[in-house]
Amino acid sequence: MKEYFKKLWNAIWDSTDIDEKAEAALKEAKARIAEMKKELADVKKAAKNTVAQAKDVVDAAKGKKRRGRKPYYKNKKKNKTN
Repeated sequence: MKEYFKKLWNAIWDSTDIDEKAEAALKEAKARIAEMKKELADVKKAAKNTVAQAKDVVDAAKGKKRRGRKPYYKNKKKNKTN
């Protein structure tokens, strides 16, 4: 009788898909964590850019010249027409 119940208990546990659901949930969680890491890296990069831009605004308020690339109209080559 004891063996019968052991086999029945094992058969019941084998028929459930709790393990499969747990594995699927774990896989989904790992995928979401990986996506979150990528997004956090993007946010970090954007935050650094924002800080740099804010420093430029403070410098402009102090009266310092603009850093970075020169405006397009200064780089434009003049055509000589004779």
